[in-house]
Amino acid sequence: MENHIVKIIDVSPVVSHVFRIRTEKPAGYLFSPGQATEVSLQYAGWENEKRPFTFTCLPSDNYLEFTIKTYEAHQGVTKRIATVAPGDEFEIGDSWGTIQYKGPGVFIAGGAGVTPFLSILRHLNSEGNLGHNQLICSNKYEDEIICFDELKSMLGDRFMNTITQQKDPELPKGRINEAYLKTHIQNFDQPFYVCGPEKFVEDILNILKGLGAKPDGLVFEQ
Repeated sequence: MENHIVKIIDVSPVVSHVFRIRTEKPAGYLFSPGQATEVSLQYAGWENEKRPFTFTCLPSDNYLEFTIKTYEAHQGVTKRIATVAPGDEFEIGDSWGTIQYKGPGVFIAGGAGVTPFLSILRHLNSEGNLGHNQLICSNKYEDEIICFDELKSMLGDRFMNTITQQKDPELPKGRINEAYLKTHIQNFDQPFYVCGPEKFVEDILNILKGLGAKPDGLVFEQ
């Protein structure tokens, strides 16, 4: 594996506790939409603390972009990420990951699990190939939905959201469970892309299998 030191060129807030971080792109660096890399902060004492983050830019962009949720309650990398600024540096490795586009289907995300889908959907949109892809997201609160306006503009009614904890949200409240999927999905013989917290992914995959989704049509990080 080849490692690269890349300088941060821009840091912008996206929604509450989520930042878009753009870095230099090493010459010849390649990735496929949906893939990730291991990232470490180049601060004293943090160089060996590697964490996986997904690329959210297009492969053709002349920079690399990560959309990262930070956690104040944590004491590790995802808390320190909130302090980075232009001029700081990341070390990144090669690209990897099993979340890659296999054809039109349904994307299902829990919280920040939407990030691997951003590059895929942006890439399809740039080529005019969004087709009838569908995105379903679950978040605790409405102000946590990452890139809501952009995704709504791209997908329209095929971008659906559920809110699990906020009192009286404007968006539908509830969880992505079997009843929800049966109501909103007509065809289970198509690819399903699933990403989010480990328990969320496990539960959704089990539900999809029970509803007739084919195991080789389930795309998730393994």
